[in-house]
Amino acid sequence: METRVETVRSTKHAVVVGAGIGGLTTALALGRTGWRVTVLEQAAAVGEVGAGIQLSPNGVRVLSSLGVLDRLLPTTFRPEAVEMRLGRSGRHVFRIELAETAVRRWGAPYLHVHRADLLDALLAATTGSGLDITLRTGSAVRSYEQDREQVTAVLDSGRRVSGSLLVGADGIHSVIRGQMLGTGEPRFTGHVAWRVTVPIERLGRDAPPPTACLWVGEGRHAITYRLRGGALANLVAVVERDAWRGESWTERGTREDALADFAGWHPMITTVLREADAHYRWALFDREPLENWTDGRVALLGDACHPMLPYLAQGATMAIEDAQVLADRLEAHRLEAQGLEAQGLERPGDVPRALRSYAATRRPRTARVQAGSRQNGQRFHQGGRFAHLPLWFLGKLAPRVYHRRLDWLYGHRVS
Repeated sequence: METRVETVRSTKHAVVVGAGIGGLTTALALGRTGWRVTVLEQAAAVGEVGAGIQLSPNGVRVLSSLGVLDRLLPTTFRPEAVEMRLGRSGRHVFRIELAETAVRRWGAPYLHVHRADLLDALLAATTGSGLDITLRTGSAVRSYEQDREQVTAVLDSGRRVSGSLLVGADGIHSVIRGQMLGTGEPRFTGHVAWRVTVPIERLGRDAPPPTACLWVGEGRHAITYRLRGGALANLVAVVERDAWRGESWTERGTREDALADFAGWHPMITTVLREADAHYRWALFDREPLENWTDGRVALLGDACHPMLPYLAQGATMAIEDAQVLADRLEAHRLEAQGLEAQGLERPGDVPRALRSYAATRRPRTARVQAGSRQNGQRFHQGGRFAHLPLWFLGKLAPRVYHRRLDWLYGHRVS
């Protein structure tokens, strides 16, 4: 299926592989700087398995600048606070206010949103914006070819789509990354996550709090928060495993297995697991940061180059940041080349240089987030009576220190 809005014409043509959060944000960011964009999505329709994500202020600011936030806000939930509780007893370790603090300190709200709602908002922004953006579903890309002037995506169907730039935003199993760098071997972390959503009305007194709540325990942890204005509860519950095969967002498990993994935990966790209609299992694999994200006129973006463990809740936000930086670097190098040409000086190849600049800018930040996520995953599963005493102290006596420790992440501005 092809969806097209064609009112802005440009000789610059970008091919984006993947219509997920990163791919659609890239299309929008490029379209707003005058690029004609074709998005190639292998699925027959753009969609997402039911799951929530957390959008921190650094990502929300980008969505606002791209004109997406107003469309998205009615579907979001703004948590009152971030808190930690013990998984079995529910006893508070700490609670730190977040709602007003996020806006005051970092310039934008902290939001919870359903992935499908974010994709819908991005789709509406790309197809209803008057930009020259084409979405082609059912278009699986198998490889790319390039020369000095253009790059071509080769589809499974044999069709070829050419442009001056190709962005591989095709996720953890990226075909573009595979051709550029090889497939590589991800490392199983020993963690498997259950993901479920349940209408709040089903949960009664066991509905999770209106916060971003981390529940901790030895060998496992859970995160609860609300979606869609508070009408939907989202749960990600992580348990340790010795081995696992396959890396998938969509593998189904059973209610019985999920409840067995969290037997004896607080009713706010077990009730959500019991009332859920579908239980998805997500085995968490880790990868070391890539040294290279580009190949001439081809660049990687989002999970294709820096897949994130979920323990800093930054996977979607890092892809959103990537998209804005990519568009900004391309525009900056275009203007630089234009200025040199006007002076009668030699005009350098602006696209490959811009892509290298994008990668050099983003690699240190995303590597730091990857490392922080990995460290949090280890902290959350600590056992022992006093394992979380430092965090209790921080929450009770020094909440400003907690906020200050997040300034590098949430306060970051990409442009």
